[in-house]
Amino acid sequence: MDINRYSPSYVLSKKHLLGLTDYSTEEIFEYLYATKALKRKFEAHEETNILHGTTVALLFADTSLRTRSAIEIGTHQLGGNCVDLPYNSRDMHAGENIRDIVNVISRYGVGALVTRGISKKLLTEFTSISSMPIINSHNDDCVPIQAISDLYTIWEKKGELAGVKLAVVGKATSATSSFVIGAVKCGMDVSVACPARYGLKRENIEAAEQMGKIYFTDNPIEAVRDADFVYTNAYRYHIEPSEEEKEALAPYKVDAGLMSYAKHNACFMHPLPATRGLEVTSEVIDGKHSIVYDQGENRLHAIKAIFTLLAK
Repeated sequence: MDINRYSPSYVLSKKHLLGLTDYSTEEIFEYLYATKALKRKFEAHEETNILHGTTVALLFADTSLRTRSAIEIGTHQLGGNCVDLPYNSRDMHAGENIRDIVNVISRYGVGALVTRGISKKLLTEFTSISSMPIINSHNDDCVPIQAISDLYTIWEKKGELAGVKLAVVGKATSATSSFVIGAVKCGMDVSVACPARYGLKRENIEAAEQMGKIYFTDNPIEAVRDADFVYTNAYRYHIEPSEEEKEALAPYKVDAGLMSYAKHNACFMHPLPATRGLEVTSEVIDGKHSIVYDQGENRLHAIKAIFTLLAK
């Protein structure tokens, strides 16, 4: 499906956003068009009080910098309020009941609950009983906000999605999985090169293969050849990689040599935080074809789009 031939309604029947696996191509397009509209308003300095009188609550079991900042700033820009809920994993094993938590919080006038680091099992329990939208910003299974942001960035740069070649190399993470699934659903030509021990989970591979065109290889050059966009992710995030892991991933480092196999104007993508010299060289990530800061900015607009469609 061609995104440029799609007519958005800016309406979704879904209440929650846990991942992109259960979202249709059209529903992903709704998020991308809403992102585009809100970015235009931002650039024109137009007020958007879509969340006026609405409170967004954050339930974070993991640290965050850019995502938390984008959520709090985006909520404010939409005219809403953002509050932190104290979270301790021990609470969930010490008598706290999911139904009680959700029902009480929703009675406080909360328009959406954004989570981070909450397991898929707990999130499923939340969504099964919650009348307010539950938005998963990041966990070990998926990172849908980042995927929507990155898909929008590609559309913004290339002007299309269908047929655009995306090469994903290095260590597969939950962010990688979400991005690959979203890209395949949007008709992109996706190639993935990861070492065997650090590749996508089997269930994510099967899900991606059922949705569209995807090619798997252990050769990063094969994956990157003629790519429009080259994407890699952080190896060092909260946990220092072992020497064995560094050795296995070394051939997948994105440097000028690897980028030379992509198209001459190919863009480099990374969701950040990045360790220069580990998964990517400074020459590439700080070079003229890097769009990592565009990705970072578009996370703000994507988050605002998600709130607009789910929490308004």
